[in-house]
Amino acid sequence: MDDRKGPENIGDILGRLFITRGWGRKNDRMKLEGAWAEAAGAQLLKDTRVCVVRRGVLEVEVKTAVLMQELTQFHKRSLLGKLRKLVPSLTLTDLKFKAGAW
Repeated sequence: MDDRKGPENIGDILGRLFITRGWGRKNDRMKLEGAWAEAAGAQLLKDTRVCVVRRGVLEVEVKTAVLMQELTQFHKRSLLGKLRKLVPSLTLTDLKFKAGAW
């Protein structure tokens, strides 16, 4: 007795492939990094780096303490607003800036 139901949907095959290879996460990461680049602009981008999103909080590494303070005090709200518009599929509740060295 043959239990095959016919050809398998290509979308199902590709979906499983993306999950097993982790390509969906990489694509999400690239979207987030692109959104950060657009929201932050060239001047801030050279001294910052996207780390991770945890529980809706985007963590961003910053090269200097002075810049970290400036981002926290003066730019956090506007950056968060821009990111929410650029990546509406991602629920961002806050930005956390932390010292980094690279």
